[in-house]
Amino acid sequence: MENETRSDIISKVPQLTLVFWIIKILATTLGETGGDAVTMSWLGETTAEANGMGYLIGTAIFGSIFVLAVIVQIKAKAFHPFLYWFTIVATTTVGTTLADYCTRSLGIGYAGGSSILFTCVLASLLIWRLVMGTVSVDSVVSAKVEMFYWVTIMFSQTLGTALGDWVASEDGLNLGYLVSTEVFGGLLLVIVGLYFFTKASRTVLFWAAFILTRPLGAVVGDFLDKPVEAGGLELSRLSISILLLVLMTLGILIFRPKAADEIH
Repeated sequence: MENETRSDIISKVPQLTLVFWIIKILATTLGETGGDAVTMSWLGETTAEANGMGYLIGTAIFGSIFVLAVIVQIKAKAFHPFLYWFTIVATTTVGTTLADYCTRSLGIGYAGGSSILFTCVLASLLIWRLVMGTVSVDSVVSAKVEMFYWVTIMFSQTLGTALGDWVASEDGLNLGYLVSTEVFGGLLLVIVGLYFFTKASRTVLFWAAFILTRPLGAVVGDFLDKPVEAGGLELSRLSISILLLVLMTLGILIFRPKAADEIH
């Protein structure tokens, strides 16, 4: 409406700065180590892989946290950095356990799981575009758009987990964790180049980068906590998760992320 001012419409997502992407990668890595800490370390890796109960219980736990976080986020009247990033972490942890349950326990496999989840991401974006007219994050200023936003993010985080496992693991392309890190890091650099040197759609580039940061975090997390014989460092999942959480908290406190510019 013509009489609306910038204060009438409030964005509850952060500005897309370098700090945003750094915290996002930390959050996706935390999602991998935190999810594995529950399903494998606490509930037992053998149980998790044998009958899927560890993955299923982990998904139920993190799924409940995710739903609660989204409800609080949507009801919030303004942008709250800690609430926003808590919700992002919730999507990464439920994405980790859900992807593991689907690809390992249900026997879909990494390639099949990645294909299904990629279709889910595209479907979510398509429905969002058809209903709202745009999938730009700048439009996330209403409860309806926020629902599309968080559902799409949840699917993208789950896709990223399956994709990272597919590229890195012996049951997939078997590139290993370090090479996979280079692959996904290289793809992100390509997106950065497209952003600065071409007129490619900023919305498309955002979602491509958002999706790719998840498998990057997944393979980094696996490299840190997986057994040495599997190519990892076998560090404590709990310790790594705490360290990542501390780094995220410091990033938020020091750089004080601000809300994206309002739409009018």
